[in-house]
Amino acid sequence: MEVLFIVLAIVVIALFAIAGLVAAPVRRRRARIRTTTAPRLATPPPEVSSPPLPAEAVVPTSGLDVPDPTAGRLIRLRGRLARSHNALGRSLLTVLSRDHLDEEAWQEIEDTLLTADMGVNAAGELVSALKDRVRVLGVRTPAQLRTLLRDELLAQVGTSTDRGLVTAAHDGHPAIILVVGVNGTGKTTTCGKLARVLVADGRTVLLGAADTFRAAAADQLQTWGDRVGAHTVRGPEGGDPASVAFDAVQRGNVQGVDTVVIDTAGRLHTKTGLMDQLGKVKRVVEKQFPVDETLLVLDATTGQNGVIQARVFTEVVKVTGIVLTKLDGTAKGGIVVSVQQALGIPVKLIGLGEGPDDLAPFDAEAFVDALLGEPTAISPPPAGTR
Repeated sequence: MEVLFIVLAIVVIALFAIAGLVAAPVRRRRARIRTTTAPRLATPPPEVSSPPLPAEAVVPTSGLDVPDPTAGRLIRLRGRLARSHNALGRSLLTVLSRDHLDEEAWQEIEDTLLTADMGVNAAGELVSALKDRVRVLGVRTPAQLRTLLRDELLAQVGTSTDRGLVTAAHDGHPAIILVVGVNGTGKTTTCGKLARVLVADGRTVLLGAADTFRAAAADQLQTWGDRVGAHTVRGPEGGDPASVAFDAVQRGNVQGVDTVVIDTAGRLHTKTGLMDQLGKVKRVVEKQFPVDETLLVLDATTGQNGVIQARVFTEVVKVTGIVLTKLDGTAKGGIVVSVQQALGIPVKLIGLGEGPDDLAPFDAEAFVDALLGEPTAISPPPAGTR
């Protein structure tokens, strides 16, 4: 019996030994797999204290755009304007050059002016003045007719009108410019281009993105500002526009900038509630400082509808100047005359393209020369700011 127990013990020990020999390679293989696939633990970096964030956002100054100077900008862009609008001048001069100017010819001239969006009153005044001068002076040569037509168009556009913008800080605070207009007129883009105009004239600028209802409007405005080093104050999408405008003026005053330009929401002029909101923006801003300029942006291609829009805006805020955009497209040049005559408000800036520096201070002589399609030697216009 004892011999049997001894034999069984030897067998059990032998089985365990065999099992250990078989399992050892498996354990070594698993260990190699764990060693190969396990991520290496990096030595933790030493703690570095981050510098405190600045109280005000600072736009980097390196790599900024250098806008074209505004002095003479409209003269440089006059060729582009002439390509779109000198058909008006050619049509008028063709009729005026006829051997006999009867009532039918004068009616054709008036119809041409009306087609150019000049408006009934302005067109009638221009035709009446041309009739009198042609009869009294007896002018017939093309050069004489061109000079005569140029003089009368200049009289309608206005050469003595003050078209300057208040853009310099005064009385211890920045100049405040509100930019208003309906959606689609290029209002936010105009704000960005206006910032470039001001920077080109040596002003420091802060932008207020108070168009909080249109998606990405604040992003669009900030992109324009960043390109010329102008900080943009913005709020949450759908937030209170008046609050953003208030903060922008306050920030601009603290930073000591020359000009604060506020982009307001794209008002639908048929909705009284939105127009009331625009009035609120102006009242809230003026709790700090008076608004120096309220610029109404009009799409020149809308013609007389733009005049209707302008009338509604002037009932809500005191508009000090008109910005006509898209004047290089299908717009008719007569809109400059009709909107000024209807409202008694000067056109101060015109947009002549999609380029960043295609916004120009309005100059009556350069504009009329473009309408007539023949450049003349004129003195450079003022920079458009004071």
